[in-house]
Amino acid sequence: MTTASSERQALADLMLEVGPDAPTLCEGWTVADLAAHLVLRERRPDAAAGIVVPALADYTARVQRIVRDARPFRALVEQFRSGPPAPLRMLDEAVNAVELFVHHEDVRRAGDEPRAPRRLDARSERLLWARLRWLSLLARRRVPCGLTLEAPDVGRVVVRSGEPHVTLTGRPGELVLFMTGRQRAADVEADGPADAEAALRGARLGL
Repeated sequence: MTTASSERQALADLMLEVGPDAPTLCEGWTVADLAAHLVLRERRPDAAAGIVVPALADYTARVQRIVRDARPFRALVEQFRSGPPAPLRMLDEAVNAVELFVHHEDVRRAGDEPRAPRRLDARSERLLWARLRWLSLLARRRVPCGLTLEAPDVGRVVVRSGEPHVTLTGRPGELVLFMTGRQRAADVEADGPADAEAALRGARLGL
């Protein structure tokens, strides 16, 4: 089983367990909203562009609400669980592994009693580390200080050089969460000036 497929199944199970009205780390979204987002990005290419193109965001939001409300919550989750359409399944690992890991944690770590970080298998950690290097390049323009990411026994990457400088240390998945805008939920240790760390934790990271 690939990282994408295992995260997909675990996330679907968790969404059904917590229910449609449970909170997520995605601001303003319930679990039902998140499920609709995941179905939309795989099955509504006409609307998916608005996820990354601000000018199309209103249209994407309208379609997402339609997807959310068009069927019972369980049916929506099961549609997500079934995976992308057949022509796109060969791209599932490349396109969806990080997305599904992050959104799985968006559900796991939300609410008044967030769940503890998971220890992932070595294959998944290697994949997340490889993707993290790419994510860091995209996020660099939003990083407000020098930044180095370190994953013990895995690797080290300088996101941005310069002073003041902060070094973040954690497992690859925790660093992915941090660099995709989940700074408060990520289990990382920061070493650097307090003001630089505060600026980094408050920055709008992610794509």
